[in-house]
Amino acid sequence: MNSYPATPEQSAPVIRRRGDRHRQAILQAVRGLLQERPFAELSVSTISNRAGVARSGFYFYFDSKYSVLAQIMAEAAEELEELTQYFAPRQPGESPEEFAKRMVGSAAAVYAKNDPVMTACNAARHTDVEIRNILDRQFEVVLRQIVAVVDAEIRARTAHPISDDIPTLVRTLAGATALTLTGDPLLVGHDDDVDRRVRVLEQLWLNALWGGAR
Repeated sequence: MNSYPATPEQSAPVIRRRGDRHRQAILQAVRGLLQERPFAELSVSTISNRAGVARSGFYFYFDSKYSVLAQIMAEAAEELEELTQYFAPRQPGESPEEFAKRMVGSAAAVYAKNDPVMTACNAARHTDVEIRNILDRQFEVVLRQIVAVVDAEIRARTAHPISDDIPTLVRTLAGATALTLTGDPLLVGHDDDVDRRVRVLEQLWLNALWGGAR
């Protein structure tokens, strides 16, 4: 039986699989390390050692440790965007209270699943443009969807927001939600009870958007 050398097209899938495995090992290493120490304390050497990849291999896939964090955040942002599709208009029979729980609950689920990645990203947004852009895009997606829902309810006379400036109102509520769910010290203090925070956020959204109807 004749043996022919593999063509580049035949060899490419094997190379990609090996590359994907190394790349995923790096991503997983950062996720694991963030459970143990702050992102600021991570180095490329530490990440490479945990991933079992040479430093040269690390730089083949990522420019810096910030690039790894940006990729992890991008994946979390995609998940949040999928969940925000669940921010559909209030369904028949769904009370404002149930709607507020649905909105806050979806966000809390994503933040909880990706903690401490979300915390690391919020800290890194002040020093890394790519991470800041990802977080800003994520925020704008949520903002547009919720503003559209509220505008529809205002037209239907089923919502009575505390302000006529809906974009600014929703932006303020969404910003407070993001900072609270990531444990920002300014809003959270020493309270580590996430359930309490979620309940307060639910009431904040409920009263800001529907409180005028009471």
